Amino acid sequence: MLRRRPSRRRRRRSLHAPSSSTEATRRTHGRRRQSRREPVPAAAWRARARPRVLRACVSASAPQRWRKARGRGRSGAHRHNRTVLSPSVDNLVAQLSRLPGVGTRTAQRLAFHLLQRPADEALALATAIEEVKARVRFCRECGNLTEEEVCAICADARRDHSLICVVEQPVDLISVERTSEFRGLYHVLGGALSPLDGVEPEHLRIDELLGRVDRNGVQEVVLATNPNMTGEATAAYLADRLRGRVRVTRLASGLPVGGDLEYADEVTLGRALSGRREM
Repeated sequence: MLRRRPSRRRRRRSLHAPSSSTEATRRTHGRRRQSRREPVPAAAWRARARPRVLRACVSASAPQRWRKARGRGRSGAHRHNRTVLSPSVDNLVAQLSRLPGVGTRTAQRLAFHLLQRPADEALALATAIEEVKARVRFCRECGNLTEEEVCAICADARRDHSLICVVEQPVDLISVERTSEFRGLYHVLGGALSPLDGVEPEHLRIDELLGRVDRNGVQEVVLATNPNMTGEATAAYLADRLRGRVRVTRLASGLPVGGDLEYADEVTLGRALSGRREM
């Protein structure tokens, strides 16, 4: 049988005049809430803790408590991994990992490969590195890598000394020279302008380029910097500095041989259209 809900007037009266049973219920709930809020004494917690955890917490400092109490096995494994390799192998891995594009795993594989090879091969590599650092220098004229004061390209009389191709690094010079289409001289800047990275015009070999243009009677300068943001900024800066002194040209940007139009970006396709030629 359903109980009838009391009217609004009855409920209002019950609020103003609580009964004895209601008051007793409130007191019971109040005591329960109060008992829940009371903190448990520290002695009780210490009594419940395990002896091993208690000794670790008491003897260890604050940052080490969690590691000793909860991460005992993991920290032990980490200490074991650090002592697997000898200090000499660790030093070799650390030095190899400083090379560009070489991570820790690759450095470890290279170190293990060197350890497995005969001693004369490993020593040959060490000797080659030592000779490169002792004998190789930058060309006085263009900044290319050479073992003499002037590189073989600048000393070649069959080259066109009135034409200079400006590149960022010596590896770019090798790429242009591999085409066998350029017969002039080169000038290596040593980088590209990047104010965010702290590379300013005084950090590059720009003054040397201007001196070569004025001193050697250069008629044309080909700007072969990389077609990225820093390369384009460097080319624009050089074109502004060389304007009025010599003819300045820029490498054309277009579609690669064997590529498809559907995979070409808008900038590359636009430059290919603007640089079209008659057939």
